Amino acid sequence: MQDAHRAPRDPLTDVIDELVGQPFVTPAAYEVSRAKIREFADAVGETSPICHDVDAARAAGHRDLVAPPTFAVIPAFRGLYEVMSRVGAPLHQQVHGEQGFTHHRPIVAGDELVTTATLERTRAVAGNHFLTVSAVVADASGAPVTTARSVVVVLGGAS
Repeated sequence: MQDAHRAPRDPLTDVIDELVGQPFVTPAAYEVSRAKIREFADAVGETSPICHDVDAARAAGHRDLVAPPTFAVIPAFRGLYEVMSRVGAPLHQQVHGEQGFTHHRPIVAGDELVTTATLERTRAVAGNHFLTVSAVVADASGAPVTTARSVVVVLGGAS
């Protein structure tokens, strides 16, 4: 018999609890091209020559064009998607709360990036689920390029 003073357990809590600590790897590598870097740089207003001119990037010691630091959101969010698709909450009930990056080296054209995302922790506040997800973006050799941390709030009533 259920305690009359306690609300029923949210079924989403069970799903989330089972996912904590499990790594999820993106199914395919994300190939970073010069065109993708230039388009992203243009979209965010990045004018640095190392993002647009191969010769300038090489003169600065890079093997090819360098992506702006926030470009890392693309492969990181691919990992975040792997976690959130398993949570199963409708997209309209997910709010992106925080984002942070630790860059281990610049992302450059020619990189093939694979992301491993892990739901690190969760906490419930006022019927909402706060999920902290880490996403390690690595190159083809497995060396970390960027580590992203995101907090996603799943609004109460998600099913």
